Amino acid sequence: MTRRGIFLLFEGVDRCGKTTQTKLLHDALNASSPHQPSALLHFPDRSTAIGKSIHSYLTSSEAMDDHAIHLLFSANRWEAASKIESILASGQHIIMDRYSFSGVAFSAAKSGMSLDWCWAPEIGLPKPDAVIFLDVPVTQASTRADFGQERYETTAFQEKVYRNFYDIMERATPKWHVVDATGTIEQVQEKVMAIAKETIAKYSESPLNHFEKFWLVFRQLNEQKLLDEMERNVSLKVKSLPKNLMIECLMVFGGGTCA
Repeated sequence: MTRRGIFLLFEGVDRCGKTTQTKLLHDALNASSPHQPSALLHFPDRSTAIGKSIHSYLTSSEAMDDHAIHLLFSANRWEAASKIESILASGQHIIMDRYSFSGVAFSAAKSGMSLDWCWAPEIGLPKPDAVIFLDVPVTQASTRADFGQERYETTAFQEKVYRNFYDIMERATPKWHVVDATGTIEQVQEKVMAIAKETIAKYSESPLNHFEKFWLVFRQLNEQKLLDEMERNVSLKVKSLPKNLMIECLMVFGGGTCA
């Protein structure tokens, strides 16, 4: 049986070092396993028709409805879904620079866009085995070369994106590894390599998973938090229900009553 490749995703605010670290990891894995080369993928993929529309939007002042552009970003990921699965099934590793979590974090930073709405189009996409979040304060990232060239590269907007990433970490699998990326390139690379080796050892014989609804993942990770929230917010009538039903009520009704 062929061991599948692992799917390792890099996320972070703009100019946090993802391009550098994904390339370094890609090169290192290929050097250590030339018979099993890894694939380096980026999102948005600006080579497709959808990707070219996204590129035009990002590099201009062209107006587009926030919901519409979010769905274009999601469609850009979906058009690569079968390719991702095929690469992994062949035994190749995938090192990815941005994916669904960036799409959600950036769109939800806009007025009137909730994390849950933004997440909905991602359900069913191949899920990474692990996420490396390159943690750099926006104040530092904004001083790096080329910051400000695209639409979303403003300090105020990136601060919202940064906060959204941490909100997503609490709600979504897979495993997130927060890496302090304020050090030297070599220091960050050492941490990244350790995570990559751990991920390969842990997941190469496991089946590939797919994204679930946020509330399903939230349930798995934060059951006690939900019960605490319910104690503060829901009616006495609901509090008398069995534990599993109380959780369902809070999930579905967002802290209201289940009467």
